[in-house]
Amino acid sequence: MTCLVLKLGPRERVLVNGAVIENGDRRSRLSILTPKANILRLRDAIRPDEANTPVRRVCYIAQLVLSGDVSEDDAGHQIMQGIEQLSQVLRDEDSRATLTAATEAVAAADFYRALKRLRGLLPREERLFGLSGETR
Repeated sequence: MTCLVLKLGPRERVLVNGAVIENGDRRSRLSILTPKANILRLRDAIRPDEANTPVRRVCYIAQLVLSGDVSEDDAGHQIMQGIEQLSQVLRDEDSRATLTAATEAVAAADFYRALKRLRGLLPREERLFGLSGETR
């Protein structure tokens, strides 16, 4: 059986199925055994005012599913539309592979994996837009 392993730093917070969990004073590892549990590292969370680029907006929608703020059905269609729009612009082989993996994850209702894949496009988007971290 496969599971998600979270490695948390001291006092790091994570959202698990809508509940905020804070780690203690030491580094730790958690194994999430429940399939399709909604997990979001709060240090990686995109705030609403930071969803100001195409990739960040799609990531934010996936994040809303993981936080329990929108339903999978409502967000799935929006994410797929966003991925389609991104595929019109990000045409290199690596981006295509990332977008395909994100599409497959959304189709399987695995929004954690979709978000993880989409976040991989953020550095590329920053380079394309000439951003230097001011949207973080």
